[in-house]
Amino acid sequence: MSTARAEAQRRDRRAKAILGGWELARGHTVLDHLARGASLSPESLPGTGSWAVVNGRGLITPNRARDGDPGEWAWVFAHLLLHLGLGHLDDDRLADVEFDDGYGAACCVAVHRFAEAVHVGTPVVDVPELPGTDELALTRAWQETGVPAPFAQLGVGGPGSCLRLPPPLSRWQLQYHGKGEPWTERFARGLIASATEAMERAADARGQTRRRRAMGEWDRALSWFVSSFPLLGAVAAGFTLVVDADVVRAWDIAVAAVDAEHGEIHVNAAAALTAEEWRFVLAHEMLHAALRHDRRALGRDPYLWNVACDYVINGWLVGMGVGELPDGGLHDQQLAGMSAESVYDTLTTDLRRARKLLTLGSREAGDVLGDWLSEPEAAQRRSSKRTSRPVPWADRVQGVDLDEFYRRALTQGLEYHHAQGRGLLPAGLEQEIRALDHPPLPWDAQLARWFDEHVRAELPVRSYARASRRQSASPDIPRPGRVRPERLDSRVTFGVVLDTSGSMNAELLGKALGAIASYALARDVPAARVVFCDAVAYDAGYLAVEDIAGRVKVRGRGGTILQPGVDLLQRAPDFPADGPILIITDAQCDHVRPRREHAYLVPRGVRLPFVARGPVFRVA
Repeated sequence: MSTARAEAQRRDRRAKAILGGWELARGHTVLDHLARGASLSPESLPGTGSWAVVNGRGLITPNRARDGDPGEWAWVFAHLLLHLGLGHLDDDRLADVEFDDGYGAACCVAVHRFAEAVHVGTPVVDVPELPGTDELALTRAWQETGVPAPFAQLGVGGPGSCLRLPPPLSRWQLQYHGKGEPWTERFARGLIASATEAMERAADARGQTRRRRAMGEWDRALSWFVSSFPLLGAVAAGFTLVVDADVVRAWDIAVAAVDAEHGEIHVNAAAALTAEEWRFVLAHEMLHAALRHDRRALGRDPYLWNVACDYVINGWLVGMGVGELPDGGLHDQQLAGMSAESVYDTLTTDLRRARKLLTLGSREAGDVLGDWLSEPEAAQRRSSKRTSRPVPWADRVQGVDLDEFYRRALTQGLEYHHAQGRGLLPAGLEQEIRALDHPPLPWDAQLARWFDEHVRAELPVRSYARASRRQSASPDIPRPGRVRPERLDSRVTFGVVLDTSGSMNAELLGKALGAIASYALARDVPAARVVFCDAVAYDAGYLAVEDIAGRVKVRGRGGTILQPGVDLLQRAPDFPADGPILIITDAQCDHVRPRREHAYLVPRGVRLPFVARGPVFRVA
């Protein structure tokens, strides 16, 4: 075979791969709406490390000399089309920033956040852990400090950015053709079409249950979120409205209630609400579920916690102008800007008044349903719920867990909201959504960080008493080796006050003591001062850290009074004045007032009976 013929075959194979990738990308509903306004350039992008670039007119220039399969090209085209859909090349956006490599890298970070939801093709770049800030803030930061190395090659344009500025339009083009439909509007229509398809598929899976009953104002309100409110559109697409008079009567639902675990909003059809009020109610219930208020009670009174969350959510929705607050809805301007936890603490100062406040659900359990209810309430709801109706929640989330589904839906909705210029959001709501994208560290990692901060490590020193490991390289020149100090009076330590009352769980003790021992060994702590407490304090003295985990004889099984154990450590002459104290308890204890650095280790889902001044680590 001649060289010319082989080269022609390679060009033909590459061209087919590019066209195949373009068709794969257009197979996705959202990308297809963007691709209708874009086109592939017949020219070839130079460079060996590049794939393709795009300009603000939607002209995509691929590197036709690049070998790639259709799946890789589909991922490249999806990346470039999402740049257009997010408005990264819009004139209004470019007027506020300096167009350089820093801006291009920041835009690629935003695109990669959405790439998880698109799932088209095979990735051609390695994506590191992405920062949570928006592209404009990243641009300003990186233009001052430079683009970090892990984020310099996130695009598909090779060494440079995959974004290009188009040539300016002539006067004739502006007069007769205009600028065309904005990319963000194409993107919005694609999202609406994709969400509509998802709802239709879910309806088919449910046996057409929604089509067999008449459409109500609540159905139209839910459809409005999918089509016209991007912040909650993805969340709304994952929910089912349940209109069942028997369930409403059994559960005493006044207006509506949400079951986040099953993706259902139970609606009372007898509630006389307008279309705007139904929008408010559904947005209220979806935010309850998406922000996982059913999991954040942590031992608080369920109904008062529900009321506190209602005040916060209603304040956000009133400020955003989403629908209209129904008559009797909980709203207090004095609570604006407060978190649900702070509102709860405020409500507990007047329990008699707080108990009279009404949610959209029942007076006993509120409008947030789930396993956090008391066992009698949960049993009643399980017995009254119709078990014949299928719950296709697992199919709708497509293999991801519940928390991941809500996190993706809200964080992507937030990006869509900003990309389409839908207006400002309450700071508290945006902060909570941003926090979902950065879940808190597990308890053992938080405990390790606390050890790093408050239990200082003995730094090694140089000593000629021990030869350096490099001594053999220069036998005629003595070199000191690194040794740790051997003075016992300067070794670091910490105190442990251990609740040994009868209510303590053996599993909690095992996890907590094991974690303490492992971190102490890592910090080169030879021994820790341990005090056991129930009704009185038992001083166990200094124990080797390896003994803490398994060979400690726990004493005492009476009541729980921890203050004597803390006082014992604070007054002990052989305990360092700067030694921190770790208090391990099941939270069924009296008020503790340490006067030095301290932290608490408690089981997950419980609250201390007082306001802790030190960090609280919850053992999962």
